Amino acid sequence: MDSAEFHAAVYHVVRQIPYQRVTSYGHIAKLIGMPSYSRHVGQALKFLSGDVEPPVPWQRVISSAGMISSRGPGTDDAQRQRDALEAEGVEVVVGRTGELRVDLATWGWFPASGTIDIGLPLAPTGVSGATDGDGAGV
Repeated sequence: MDSAEFHAAVYHVVRQIPYQRVTSYGHIAKLIGMPSYSRHVGQALKFLSGDVEPPVPWQRVISSAGMISSRGPGTDDAQRQRDALEAEGVEVVVGRTGELRVDLATWGWFPASGTIDIGLPLAPTGVSGATDGDGAGV
């Protein structure tokens, strides 16, 4: 999967996260068959254009610990993400050290690999690098 296909798959899967639910960067990576690419999922969402159609609900993707990423000093993206999630009715709390957290047991969406359309055709059997959607070779 090249970079453009990876980004397209990330956006396609993120669009399927239900309203009032969140999932992790790592789970998106797992769903598209690239389980060790969670940071790349974050990068794909970071570079997402605000005017992409249909919209990608980027705010529904958080860390596997349930935290909203700070995105570095001097940015307000964590607060924007909190505001967007709260507007959907997702509860965001401030942790002991000031981090923004979502309870994954309550708000999490973690479908099994292979049960979500990743928006890409599967390569024919025997083609090098092809996967069946759960990271295993075809």
